Amino acid sequence: MNARTIYWIVIAAIGATLVALGAPSWAALAAGLVIALVSPLDPPRELKRMTTYTLQLGVIALGAGMDLAVVGRVGGTGLLITTTSILLAVGLGTVLGRALKIPGNTPLLISVGTAICGGSAIAAVASVVEPEEHETSVALGVVFILNAVGLVVFPIIGHALGLSEPAFGRWAALAIHDTSSVVGAGLAYGSVALAVATTTKLARALWIAPMTVAIAVGRRRGGSLRSVKWPWFILGFVGVAALVTWVPAIAEHGHTISGVGRRLLVLALFLIGLSLSRKRLAQVGTPPLVLGVVLWVIVAAASLPLALMPQAS
Repeated sequence: MNARTIYWIVIAAIGATLVALGAPSWAALAAGLVIALVSPLDPPRELKRMTTYTLQLGVIALGAGMDLAVVGRVGGTGLLITTTSILLAVGLGTVLGRALKIPGNTPLLISVGTAICGGSAIAAVASVVEPEEHETSVALGVVFILNAVGLVVFPIIGHALGLSEPAFGRWAALAIHDTSSVVGAGLAYGSVALAVATTTKLARALWIAPMTVAIAVGRRRGGSLRSVKWPWFILGFVGVAALVTWVPAIAEHGHTISGVGRRLLVLALFLIGLSLSRKRLAQVGTPPLVLGVVLWVIVAAASLPLALMPQAS
C-alpha cells in the first residue's frame, strides 16, 4: 500500500467521523489544516473538484431550512435595513482591503461573509470566483473566530445597552456572521430575541442568491455573458427552499435536509483545510484578520441604529 493510498484512507476516515459527529465548522477546518501541515504529500489535484461539488451540494441543501413565506414577511419589513447593511459591508470591505493591500479574492470573501451569512456566503461566492485555497481558508478562519466572539459578547453588550428583545434580535441578525451564532446569541437573550433573530437572519441569507449572481456577472470577461461561470446551484438553493415552503410532503423533511447541508459544509471545510500547505500559509499575514475585525466592528456599530428603527407590522 503506497503513501497516496494511505493518505486517502486516513482523510476518508477522519472526514466521515467529523460529519457523523456533526463537528463544528472551526474543528473541521482545523483538522484538515493539521493534516495538511504534517503530511509530506502535496494536496492531490482531485481535492479542489471534490471541495467545489461538496460546497455546492451543501449550499443547495441549506435551502431546506428556509420558509420563504416567513422570510418574505420579515424580509419585506426589514428590506431597507438589510439592503443598507449589506451594501455597507461589501463596499467598505473592498475599500479596506485595498487600503491594507490584501491581494486576490480574500477581501471579497471576508466582505460577503460579513455582509450576509458567514461561511455559507463564502462557500457560494467561492464556487463562482474560484479563489486560491488559502484565500478561502483565511476568509473562513476570520469569520469563524469572530462568530465565536460574537456569540459570547453580543448578549453582554445588548444587556449593557438595555436593548429590547426584538431590537437585539435584529441587531444580532445584522451584525453576526453565521446563522448558528445568531441563533445562539438570540437564545441567550430571550425567546422573542431568538424568534426575531432567526427569521431576520433567514431573510438575510436569501441574499446569497442575488449577490452570487451579481458577482458572477461582474467577473465576466470581454463584456460577454458567455464567459460568466453561472452559479446554477443557487437555483437549486432557492428551488429547495420553495419546495419545503409550499409542498407539505417535503416540508416535514426540511429540517433533515438542511441538516445534511450543514454536514456537507463541515466536510467541505475539512477538504479546504486539507488543500493548504506551509508554502500557502506563509503567504498569509495579519492584514486579513485586521480587515475582518475592523469591518465587523464598523458594521456592528452601523447596524445598531438600523436595528432600532421602527418596524412595520
